[in-house]
Formats: sequence, structure tokens, C-alpha cells
Amino acid sequence: MAKHRSKSIVALSLAAALVWTTPAAFLPQRAAAAEIATFADSVLSPQAQEYADYLQEKYGIAVAASWTRGQFADALNAVVSPGTEKAIVLTGNTSEPLTAIEAVSLALKAADLEELAYTYSANKAKVSLAWVKLGWTSEEYAADKAKILAAAVNTGLLVSSYYPEIRNDAVAPSSLAAVLLGKVLEAKGLYKRYLGTTTDADILVKLGDAYRTSDIIQAPELRQIVDKALKQNLVTGYNLKDSRFDANFLDSLSVVYGHSDFKHALQLVGLLRSEKIKAKVQFEPKTSAFIYLKEWGDPGQSDLFEVVQIENGNYIEYAKEYDLAFEFESTYDKERFDRIILSYAKKNEDDQPGLIYGSWWQPLYYSLTELGGYKEIANNKISAGKYYAQSFSLKDQSASVTEGFKKLDPSAKVVSYNFWVDGPFYNYLQGESK
Repeated sequence: MAKHRSKSIVALSLAAALVWTTPAAFLPQRAAAAEIATFADSVLSPQAQEYADYLQEKYGIAVAASWTRGQFADALNAVVSPGTEKAIVLTGNTSEPLTAIEAVSLALKAADLEELAYTYSANKAKVSLAWVKLGWTSEEYAADKAKILAAAVNTGLLVSSYYPEIRNDAVAPSSLAAVLLGKVLEAKGLYKRYLGTTTDADILVKLGDAYRTSDIIQAPELRQIVDKALKQNLVTGYNLKDSRFDANFLDSLSVVYGHSDFKHALQLVGLLRSEKIKAKVQFEPKTSAFIYLKEWGDPGQSDLFEVVQIENGNYIEYAKEYDLAFEFESTYDKERFDRIILSYAKKNEDDQPGLIYGSWWQPLYYSLTELGGYKEIANNKISAGKYYAQSFSLKDQSASVTEGFKKLDPSAKVVSYNFWVDGPFYNYLQGESK
């Protein structure tokens, strides 16, 4: 029975496979920013360039060669309060050049750290700013400007690379603007989330901790809706995920890989290391739900799954699984990922040697941008609060799935979008066995 169940669950786990969150909406690029050229990659520091890439891809904000006060305030508002009351409201001439000190002050406010600054005494501000080497008077260190800068230094918002601009009361360079915007995103929980990189010495430990502390996702209100979809054969399975664990990686550089066995995850990361792939890694807990037929026998009990018997005698099984999100250092490495999986983690015959543990006939991984060898399908997603359920379908089946979700709960938030999956999994959706 155990052997039969194992084979069945692997197949049904694939049937329940879903994708990650909808790509972040691209906000219109500010008209003023569009009129000035963006800096070439070589001009920005590596840290600033990474933030700049994120701002461009996720928010449509171009890191300009120079900034006005108004442009920087607009950029801050776009990332922290889009479509709502503005977090940053300026007075005075907004077309004046942005100074480094004002950029730090505005960023501290946008990051919800402003009140902290006003707890600083003049002496504490002076000590905190010692390495900036301002040479100010006691009265200047008692002013709000010094307190704001001190709080920015102590919270990591202002990094040492930009102390000279602060010391000289200079115009804010584009790198500083990019870094401050990125730091604000981090403080607000709007930037990338990840455990570490594939090359970190402790990455396997962190993955293990993440897996052991993850649980089967409950989300009862959302389950009630999508369980009806299962019972009505609208979908063959679905996944539940928690948006608080979403990686928020750059779509252009990332791939998401799904599986059910954690031993496989450890070996997959080790495989990427052996292939000289350095990538950011995020562990995203996932619960797969599918019908377990009564003729398969007693489903038993386990810490890895829960079962609920339904009206016709069958069961709905909720299995603990995971997605690993990877953000690569280059599009070349992203493209290499497919070749590595097909060589070392794709099963082509029984008892095939030379594969990592738990390799599937149809491994599951996908990209939100088009890649050679990948096939375009649809993801159908329904959300309730911080939780969401998703189900794959072929593109021509997507409309019926989303309409079915809407009929089950007209008030639910339902979206559908296309993305790209690996060839073997696409074959699975087509009914093929390999």
C-alpha cells in the first residue's frame, strides 16, 4: 500500500501544482523622470544597481542621472503609498536639486523611522555621526537635521559610502537615491525576501529550519471555496500559499521550483553549487490539495498530510510541500537551470542512476518571463487576505476555471495570467507520462 500510495501522491502532487504570485503591477514611470537619461550600469555601485533594477522592473521607476526634490518624493510615494494618501508631502520649490541630506531625511520618514530620530540627544547624535566627520558645533548636533542623520546611520539607512556627500552638503548622487529607495523598500517589507544564496556556508541549515517550522496551510475560508472546485471537477488540484513568504525576486532573473520531498531540496541546492550557480534562495511553504480516491485504501495519518472525507466517500488530501524561488546573477545562469535539471533531476527510466534523490518524471519549475524550451500555460489564482490558491491549466482552459471560481464566490478576487513552465511538466498537462 505504501508503494502504491507514494506513486499516486507524486502524480497528484503534480496535478495540484500551482504558481507563485501575480507579477507586481508596473506603475507608470514619472513623466519628469522619463525626460532625463538613466545612468549606465557602470556608473552605479553594485548595491545601487541591484536596487535600480528592482525599481525599474517592479515599479517602472528609472534611476536618473540627477534628481529634483519633487522627483524623489514622487518615487518614494510610488513605492510606499501607491494610490493612497501620500506619505511624503513637500513644501517649497519641488524643482530644486535634491540634496543628499534632504534625501536621507525624506527616506527616513518614508521608512517609518522618523520618530526614532527625535529621541536622540545632541551628544548621542554627535557620537553616532563621529565617522561622518562633520565638524559641527554643539548647537548643530542638537538640531533635528543631526538627529535624523544619526538615526539613518544607526538603522543602516545611510551607508558609509555616502558620508562625503553628507559632509559636503552636496547634491544627492544617483547611487544614493537608488540605495535610499531600496532601503525604504526593505524597511517596508516590499523588497526581495530570501534565506541566503546557494553558495552560503549555512544555506542548508537555513533551509532545514524553514522547512521544519513550516506547517500545512489552513486558510479555512479560502479552502471552502477551492474545495468546492475540486468536488465539482473544476480543477484536479490546487495549491495554497501565504503571500508573506513570496520572494519578490526580479521576474527576469528568477525561476520557481516545486517539490514535496525536502531531501530533494537539499540535494538540489547542492547540485547548483556544484555547477557553480550562485543564486538567491527563498523557501516558500506550500500546501497541495487533491482528491484521494477511496479505492486506494485508508490514507493513514502523517505530519506531512491531512485528509478529510467528503460526501462520495473519497477524500481531499492536503499535503505539505514547498516552492524554492531562485534569483540568478544573470539570464545565462537562469537559462542553464533548465539544462541542469534535465541532466540531473529529471527521471527518464525506472531506477535511473546519476540523479539527485526524489527526481520526478515531470519536474515542476517555471518562469514569469519567456525562456527557450519552456511552454506557455495559464495560472488561475484566487485570493483571500494574505493567502491565495492557484491552479495550473492550459491557456484555452483558463477562462472556464476562472469563471468557475467566480461563480463559487462572486466576491472573491480572481485573476489569471500566462507564464512559462518546463517542457516535461507541460507534457504532463497534455496527458503524457514523461
